[in-house]
Amino acid sequence: MAIGTRRDAQRGFAPYIVIVSDNPFEGMFGDIFNILGQQGPNAWFETATQLALNIARGTDGDPNPLPIERQRLEELAPLVGRHVDALFGVASEPALIAVNRSALASAALAQWRPLIEPLVAVPSALGESLDPGDNPMMAQMVATLGPLFTGFQMGSVAGHFCERAWSLAVLPLPREDKSRLIAVNNLASFAEAWSLERDEVYVFALAQEFVASLILTQPGTGDALRALLIDAVREATNAQGDLLTRLQSMVNPEDLSSFMANPEALLDGIELPEETDATRAINAAASVLSAFFDAAAREITEAILGPRPALVEAYRRHRRSDARGEDAAAALFGISNQGPHHELANEFVTSLQREHTLGVFDALLRVDGLPTAPELSDPGAWYERITSSPLA
Repeated sequence: MAIGTRRDAQRGFAPYIVIVSDNPFEGMFGDIFNILGQQGPNAWFETATQLALNIARGTDGDPNPLPIERQRLEELAPLVGRHVDALFGVASEPALIAVNRSALASAALAQWRPLIEPLVAVPSALGESLDPGDNPMMAQMVATLGPLFTGFQMGSVAGHFCERAWSLAVLPLPREDKSRLIAVNNLASFAEAWSLERDEVYVFALAQEFVASLILTQPGTGDALRALLIDAVREATNAQGDLLTRLQSMVNPEDLSSFMANPEALLDGIELPEETDATRAINAAASVLSAFFDAAAREITEAILGPRPALVEAYRRHRRSDARGEDAAAALFGISNQGPHHELANEFVTSLQREHTLGVFDALLRVDGLPTAPELSDPGAWYERITSSPLA
């Protein structure tokens, strides 16, 4: 409370009282946060979409694929589709959609949304442990902005993921539909950077995406992956606690304004929690799926165009260099794109391909086909289980 004076036309100077609140949210920032709090239950996803598209547009404006590039991709698709069908002994649609980065980002968000929605309520739940009397600003910030934290993170991850991703195949997650999207300009950039022929890059990317789409849209495989992801995503939410810690430092308008101008800064340095049974299980399944997608793409490309050692080496380096976007996207789901389990997965696929051909991986179309963490080091045990399964 403050006491002052003001001039009165009839009585001269008269005293007046100003009530000064300890809570700055009762002023301008209160209005801002009230508006944010009224945006509805989908505000977090709208935030994610806006942020993802802003990042995906990049410095070049994210142009659409050139007609000649899209046409060539569409010409190669039926040929690649026939090889994929032969590998699995099934018939599938070879249709694809040539897209830019923004469209791929939107598709990624749509596919990931059902897996991420359980995270939305986590920050609010964490905020319940705060004492409003000790820190009323923090209590109101958590209650109001909590669901948007996940939107900031998801949007940032999706935008950076699509900066160089060829398709959604780079992250083996269950899919909601059979749409096959290829980011043509990212393929062209890769081919140019590594001095490769466009056709070999296109065939490889098509094979990779067609195989991934076929497996990840299977009801049984999708259900098995979702079951693993429930626990893995829950583990990944432990990192969300870091967000509240960072917010505690934002107790003045200057810091808060900086946050609103650059919400991505809040996410810098967020890491995965320690390895657990849940993360080991999802890492085993995801790494083998990725290794198989790549092995199938190599085999199909070689069958169509002959050996392509330069392409194989370039892609290997591409996946291991400057892969922050893909790594961050995987981490969102408790998956690690780096580590010894990837070497084990490559050995797993290579040994089974050598002994039984890649056709043995048609087991990945079944609900019991995903390898377990112990089986990652013992391909023979996986082969014995899937060949003796009642579902075989």
